[in-house]
Amino acid sequence: MSITQERKQEVIGEYATKESDTGSPEVQVAVLTERIANLTEHLKTHKKDFHSRRGLLMMVGRRRRLLDYLKKKEHSRYDGIVKRLGLRR
Repeated sequence: MSITQERKQEVIGEYATKESDTGSPEVQVAVLTERIANLTEHLKTHKKDFHSRRGLLMMVGRRRRLLDYLKKKEHSRYDGIVKRLGLRR
């Protein structure tokens, strides 16, 4: 369900805006997207796992808030991350 430390470091390296960047909105959204994808796969096989479903909804809400913040601050960065991750909005 969770992502491995190696995979998380790959995602951070791919979406980082500078050398030691781990907390920018782009990195946070990318890590959350990876976790959401893994949890979605888990829920396809375990349909009645409602505790994990609640966690998934909380992660989706957190990602949405980060994207709204990024859209408000710098629209070009928002457009870039949405295109790179293939999100709907």
